[in-house]
Amino acid sequence: MSLVKPTHPLVAAYVQQLAAHPLRTKCATLGLLQFLQEVVGSHLARVPPKRVPKDAPFYKFALSEARMDLKALKMAIYGFFISAPLGHWLSGQMAKAFAGKTPSTKLKIAQILASNLVVSPISVSGIMGVDDASSQVYLACMAIINGAKSLDDIIRTWQGGFMNVIRVTWMSSPLAMVFAQKYLPPQLWFPFFSLVQFSLGTYFNIKVKKIRLAAEAKAKKEQQEKRD
Repeated sequence: MSLVKPTHPLVAAYVQQLAAHPLRTKCATLGLLQFLQEVVGSHLARVPPKRVPKDAPFYKFALSEARMDLKALKMAIYGFFISAPLGHWLSGQMAKAFAGKTPSTKLKIAQILASNLVVSPISVSGIMGVDDASSQVYLACMAIINGAKSLDDIIRTWQGGFMNVIRVTWMSSPLAMVFAQKYLPPQLWFPFFSLVQFSLGTYFNIKVKKIRLAAEAKAKKEQQEKRD
């Protein structure tokens, strides 16, 4: 049973591009969504805008207030060159693993278990990604993009966010996959999972930013105490 059919001209055109140029379309889609994720996440995490010189052009003030900065560009690059290609490859490997098998409830359960028990922990740790709710080479990249300058910084961010991210992923991914399996045609799975990823990724991004902001505030406080 399918609730949605790609009959709208824009949806049909997107699905056609996805079928004809899957990797290119996925890269463009995730690049844009990761850019928006960083911008939205910065606003919701209340990250202060970067200071701009008083004599700077107006567009620099506008970009700063909109949080469209170098981090947002890095997120777009990450989505285009890392998340999308690795997700495309790994989803292909998953498809090969289940190819030729008769569709059944057991097969759907096996796909969900493989995604959550094998793929999700790896992708959240920052090694691989897949086109489900956890399709991100996530915590390690987030730590670097948000200012981590050493391995210790990356490890602290990973330790602070891993269980929270994997817990939300394990709760949301099965629901998203069951919904897609039951109600969506296969050609709409990628945009659907991308939107789910965008929503959860924004949440995770906010959590990572708050961890970084708290760590910076703690470091400043310790430095001030040492001076005193």
